[in-house]
Amino acid sequence: MKFPHPFLWLTEPGQSRTFAVTSILALLTLVSLQVLDIPLRTAAAPSGIISFQFARDLDGARRILASWGPQARVYAGLSLGLDYLFMVAYAGALGLGCVLVARRLGRWSGGLAAVGVALSWGQWLAALLDAVENYALIRLLLGSERTLWPALAYGCALPKFLIVGAGILYIGVGGIVSLSRGV
Repeated sequence: MKFPHPFLWLTEPGQSRTFAVTSILALLTLVSLQVLDIPLRTAAAPSGIISFQFARDLDGARRILASWGPQARVYAGLSLGLDYLFMVAYAGALGLGCVLVARRLGRWSGGLAAVGVALSWGQWLAALLDAVENYALIRLLLGSERTLWPALAYGCALPKFLIVGAGILYIGVGGIVSLSRGV
């Protein structure tokens, strides 16, 4: 592959093994996050922690926090803490997935390979955005009344989900294309 990607320090077989390990870790962590999210789904937060990420303003964040109560807030804190492990796992898994698909597509199209490499780097940007978003949400969870925090969380959550979604789409569609073309 001609384009530098964030996993050059791994051998090609090492990239495949690391992809498998990070994918398993990401899936296990995702399942754990889903379990922690169950008590966070309320009328004010129908999508649980995701509703909190997209609250946008202090009034919306306050409504969500009030709907959770003390016990659910503990679940929210655990979720936000575990999410830091998930960031590393999903950025590694999706980033490597993009590299592996880009390598296959690069045999046919350098442009599609370049997109995959860019998305591989993008997964680490998504994880960084996720970390900043979580910090803002933790500040709110701890009682901060600054209007900055919900706006910052929203401003990080939206591009994070777009980048992660683009990575998943690239891996899915690119994987199908590469298999159908036999590359």
